[in-house]
Amino acid sequence: MERPYVIGWTDTAAGRVPKVATELSRADRRGGLKAIWSIGRMKYTVDPRLYAVGNPDQTSPVLVTANYKMSFDSLRRELTGLDAWILVLDTKGINVWCAAGKGTFGTQEILDRIKHTRLGEIVSHRNLILPQLGAPGVAAHEVRKGSGFSVIYGPVRARDLRPFLAAGMVATPEMRRVRFSILDRLRQTRVEFVISLKYLVIAAAIFLLLAGLGRGGYSSTSVLDVGSRSAGNLLLAYLGGVFVGPVLLPWLPGRAFSLKGMAAGLGMFGVSFLTGLAGDNPLEIAAWALLMPAIASFLTMNFTGASTYTSLSGVKREMRIAVPLQIAGGLVGVGIWLTSRFVQMGSFRGI
Repeated sequence: MERPYVIGWTDTAAGRVPKVATELSRADRRGGLKAIWSIGRMKYTVDPRLYAVGNPDQTSPVLVTANYKMSFDSLRRELTGLDAWILVLDTKGINVWCAAGKGTFGTQEILDRIKHTRLGEIVSHRNLILPQLGAPGVAAHEVRKGSGFSVIYGPVRARDLRPFLAAGMVATPEMRRVRFSILDRLRQTRVEFVISLKYLVIAAAIFLLLAGLGRGGYSSTSVLDVGSRSAGNLLLAYLGGVFVGPVLLPWLPGRAFSLKGMAAGLGMFGVSFLTGLAGDNPLEIAAWALLMPAIASFLTMNFTGASTYTSLSGVKREMRIAVPLQIAGGLVGVGIWLTSRFVQMGSFRGI
């Protein structure tokens, strides 16, 4: 496996350790750009092991991160000019925060990695610096009991590592503050946008085919008319769930992501209705009034895995309630929409 970020080797009491560059190459940046658009995202990893930055010795700090390459790159980029060790955990290619929630950035993996790398033979101190967002998955007292290493939580942002280390591993309140700005949320929408796109295409194709059904037999004219209209509504619901919901998260009503997504979906239905995209058959309009909020609600709820607003237990509780309602709304909506293909009612807009 090619590892262009490895620029040499450092000899230690436990064997040779690869030394990594702190400046990201074009290949690194290109790979990162592909990953944020979910292209090869789950294969964008580095080997879980110990790495060296600069010329570390027995007293150099040990920083812990995930084996998702963007997490690894974000860390090593901020260590330019420093001597340090990077202990990479096997998080199955997941970033620190999400891996902590899933348990792969966790206590047992830290203990296993310390033992596997023989870290105790390489450094004379017994401190591990973990990213603050990894705290939910780690029991610090068990790490100390099982390995003798103490856990010190570093700052939220990698760019604060240099002042954190310079201050004797003391974080200021600002370094501890977790922010999730509109720009942060915009960045996160890219992955879900790409991941869910194939389902949008499949759903649009199905609605296009079914749109030709009617009392007079199968109609290609209806495919173009009703089918294209349905594809437009699906696109609006999709954008409501993967874009509008996450971006407007703090301002949408409710605490649950499913409720916020439903609100975004209702807003997109309003756009559909006002522009005539929802059609003029009351049954068809009613179908989209159910389908669009259900779709957007489900898609926005997926955003819980990329947000600092939620906890793992809260997400599970929300899903137990929301998913059955989303499925019910979707199935009833599809049923009404199919009915509208055979039952023509007076134009709602003509009332």
